[in-house]
Amino acid sequence: MERLRLLVVDDHRLVLEAVRAALEDEPGIEVVGEALSGARALELLEWTRPDVVLLDVGMPVMDGVQCLVEILARAPEVRVVVLTGHDDPVLAQETLSRGASAFVSKHIDPGDLAAVLRQVVEGTVLSSTAGVGERRADRAARQSGLTAREADVLAALAEGWSNKQIARHLHVGEQAVKYHLTNVYRKLGTANRVEALRCANELGLVDTLSRATV
Repeated sequence: MERLRLLVVDDHRLVLEAVRAALEDEPGIEVVGEALSGARALELLEWTRPDVVLLDVGMPVMDGVQCLVEILARAPEVRVVVLTGHDDPVLAQETLSRGASAFVSKHIDPGDLAAVLRQVVEGTVLSSTAGVGERRADRAARQSGLTAREADVLAALAEGWSNKQIARHLHVGEQAVKYHLTNVYRKLGTANRVEALRCANELGLVDTLSRATV
């Protein structure tokens, strides 16, 4: 993948700094601009030419939804990832219907942010939302205590992917995949991949998780 150019838009400077810190050691991702308002984001859009805009939805004056529409009208090729501090499935659906590529909670693990951005650019993001408590995959997995990332790994497992394929898709190391699988086995009370899939199927997780993937 070529270098991913990111424009971050949030009215809280602390969030801008947190995003930069989370991505500063990530190879192939460059924060090309930061904006504290929607109006400033539109100004920066033309000359920074980002691949992805990470956009806070709860901004004053020009809110994130309005800014999203303006961004896509001016640069339809740009992928917009909506960032929010509220896990609101209705708002998630509204932004996705207006063209957002993903809806990300500010509660997301910082270590997962880079993977989400890369998946959005590649068009292979496993779910339309990331870190949002009410996404379908999360609801399906909650009864077994799985995290959103563990649910994603289980969904990939259900597709018959190897650890290497899962790692490549999620932009993590194979060791991370093994770690997540170990947690999946423990939480489902299973010892291996076959048992985990059998258990997930009995609980109705596999079908729901697979339908939640994009």
